[in-house]
Amino acid sequence: MASRLILILGDLFIPDRAADIPAKFRKLLTPGKIGQIICLGNLKDKETFDYLRQVAPELHLVKGDYDVDTPNLALSKVVQHGNMRIGFTHGHTIIPQGDADALLIAARQMDVDVLLWGGTHKFEAYELEGKFFVNPGSATGAFSTAWAADEEEPTPSFCLMDVQGDVLVLYVYQLRTDANGNENVAVEKVSFRRQIPTSTS
Repeated sequence: MASRLILILGDLFIPDRAADIPAKFRKLLTPGKIGQIICLGNLKDKETFDYLRQVAPELHLVKGDYDVDTPNLALSKVVQHGNMRIGFTHGHTIIPQGDADALLIAARQMDVDVLLWGGTHKFEAYELEGKFFVNPGSATGAFSTAWAADEEEPTPSFCLMDVQGDVLVLYVYQLRTDANGNENVAVEKVSFRRQIPTSTS
């Protein structure tokens, strides 16, 4: 069976804090290649929602801290891909926000192998106690109200996931600006293998 790419993005904040998804990102998000989209909240506008529905037939959304107009959205969800249980949440219910121990507790409560979360507008991916944690950052590079004044503006980023059985390959796309002011998309690859429980019998 051919694997389906899963697009993970969050904290778009269109039009409040960003005009649109960057054009260089839109060129990469061609319909037909992506089977599912997981959006980690703060989608905000109908035009972007409709655009994402054109990119992939299946769109999963969770409620962000600024999604006040959509009261029926769940705070978290779980999907199954291959042998992986993937949980996702915006992240504003994780206290302290982005804390590794708090995220580990949430992953255990949801009984997932992978936990996706947003809210910090900053890409992160790491393994902890046999579980994989991914924050795709903000696809538009929208500013976060939690950022300190001396921190750099968020780098626009999103992730694509390819799951085959017990192996997950994560492709991270970041829009970086060089010294001459030119924007380039940098791609990084991170792999995770699900630990298969050993039989005690």
